[in-house]
Amino acid sequence: MGEQPVALDGPVLVEREVTIAAPREIVWACWTDPERLVRWMGKRAVVDMRSGGGIRIEYGNGAVMLGSVLEVRAPERLVFSWGWEDPAELVRPGESRVEVSLTEVPGGTRVQVRHLGLPRSEADGHAEGWDYFLGRLADAAA
Repeated sequence: MGEQPVALDGPVLVEREVTIAAPREIVWACWTDPERLVRWMGKRAVVDMRSGGGIRIEYGNGAVMLGSVLEVRAPERLVFSWGWEDPAELVRPGESRVEVSLTEVPGGTRVQVRHLGLPRSEADGHAEGWDYFLGRLADAAA
C-alpha cells in the first residue's frame, strides 16, 4: 500500500495490494456478503452478486456509493462500477470501475484492488480511502 496513483490517458488509475492472513473464501465473503462487508466498509450494504446486479454502500458520514456488478468469478475476481449518489460529487455512479483480484498465497490471500477511471482531482482521496479500508478488511477477515 502507499503507492502513488498512476496516470493514464486522462483519468487516473489507483492500485493497491495487501496480503491478508485469511483464506481466500473468507476474504471473498468480506467483499460479497453485506453482513461481512459492513464490518470493514460502510454501515449498511446491499449487494446483488449477479452480473448487472446492484451494489449500494452507505457510509457512516451519510455518503452513498452506488455501483453495478460487471464481473463475478468467485472466489478470485470481482469487478464493479463505482460512483457517489450525491450529485455534488465528481465521481458519479458508473463513471469509475473497481477490479478486485484475490490470490491464494502462503499464509493467506493477496488482495489487489485497481480503481480505474478516476478524475485526477479525486485520485489521492480515493487512494487514501482504499488504504484505510484495506487495513480494516485485514481486521474483518481475521
